[in-house]
Amino acid sequence: MADIGKDSKMAKRQAMTKSPLALAKLALKTAQQVLPTYSDLRSRHDFTQAQVFAILVLRQFFKTDYRGIVKILQEHQNVKDALCLNKLPHYTTLQKAQQRMLKKTSSRECLQQFSIMPETAD
Repeated sequence: MADIGKDSKMAKRQAMTKSPLALAKLALKTAQQVLPTYSDLRSRHDFTQAQVFAILVLRQFFKTDYRGIVKILQEHQNVKDALCLNKLPHYTTLQKAQQRMLKKTSSRECLQQFSIMPETAD
């Protein structure tokens, strides 16, 4: 019986692409609809929350750490262009952003959609 519920939960999740470029575009679009542009009015505004979110999704896609995703983005200009990145964030920017996003309800739902955080048991 427990397996049926588990299967129905899994069926609701969209099939993910194997293209990092397509995933980056989808994550950016989703985050732009859900997240505020910046986490704080006084922030430096170097990167939008949507851009950072998309990078965090790509980090999970590539199964790498924060430094690894920065290195990958350095080597993939087409992904940087899709995310409208003029420069790359420092790896600690990504780490702090993920911790901050996990605390916010709207961000948590968006993060769960892209499997960046474990689902909580209800």
